[in-house]
Amino acid sequence: MSAIKREIEKCMSGLEEGTVKETPGLIARFTFPEEFIGFQGHFPGNKILPGVCQIQCAVTMLEKWKKRKVVLKEIVLAKFFATVSPSEEITCMCKGIDKTDADFILRAYFSKGNKKISELKLKVEFK
Repeated sequence: MSAIKREIEKCMSGLEEGTVKETPGLIARFTFPEEFIGFQGHFPGNKILPGVCQIQCAVTMLEKWKKRKVVLKEIVLAKFFATVSPSEEITCMCKGIDKTDADFILRAYFSKGNKKISELKLKVEFK
């Protein structure tokens, strides 16, 4: 997993604090090149970004912002509405980092232009 994590980090640009759905949050953009490791075998002849890569994008954003390791404990919600192909720029907006004891609930929204791509709700822990 560390190889794909490093590759995802290389594809991220513009991490910044901002307002996400009227709540303070994080915003970053990702562009995955044709040779991105996540496209290997998913699917031959029709490359599509796997959902697990979008999950890792949100975790990577949080790690970069907090400057701490983040461990994914549970995928509470994962809804996928559209595909992402090589070289398409997508935007991830993370918000509502709700504290529940040692765990945090991270909400992430992915879009391509004005088109909604996915919505995630992840339980994470800081190490």
